[in-house]
Amino acid sequence: MASEAESARVIVESFQMALIDTMKQGKELGYEGRFNKLAEPVKVSHDLIKIARIVVGREWENLTAEQQTQLVDVFSKLSISSYAHNFKDFDGESFVFDSEEETARGGVIIHTTLIIPNDKNVKFDYMLKKKGNSWKIINIIANGVSDLALKRSEYTSILKREGFDPLITKINEKIDNYSKQ
Repeated sequence: MASEAESARVIVESFQMALIDTMKQGKELGYEGRFNKLAEPVKVSHDLIKIARIVVGREWENLTAEQQTQLVDVFSKLSISSYAHNFKDFDGESFVFDSEEETARGGVIIHTTLIIPNDKNVKFDYMLKKKGNSWKIINIIANGVSDLALKRSEYTSILKREGFDPLITKINEKIDNYSKQ
């Protein structure tokens, strides 16, 4: 099983290299350039369909196939936008592999630290599941906070309270805000 964890680690490290590389060119690329540069690495490393399903929970089953496709599409854009927004400057940062562990459900968690010179380091725990022959990131926990849990709480309540279209509008507003900062 060690080779399985290693292949999960390779997915995370390749993704982190893409982040650092994008940060190094961040200012020249601008938001749109960073978005375009990160689109493929995010799609390759993340299981965006599974993440979208988890984020809306049981409500997924109540969506039409068209709505599910639309949600995955807009959520994919949100994920890429978030990285393009949050990883825009380079000041000597680097990722360090800490450890890996297998989960009871056949997943792998890769523990890493983002070393930030002259600032507090950030611990990133990447949860991966096997999809076909490859490992895919399904959740990222930064300093103990699960991105997936935050989104799930927010998005399921919007979906239940206001419906599908307002949820899509809200996600598109976030994407728009990321692009302007």
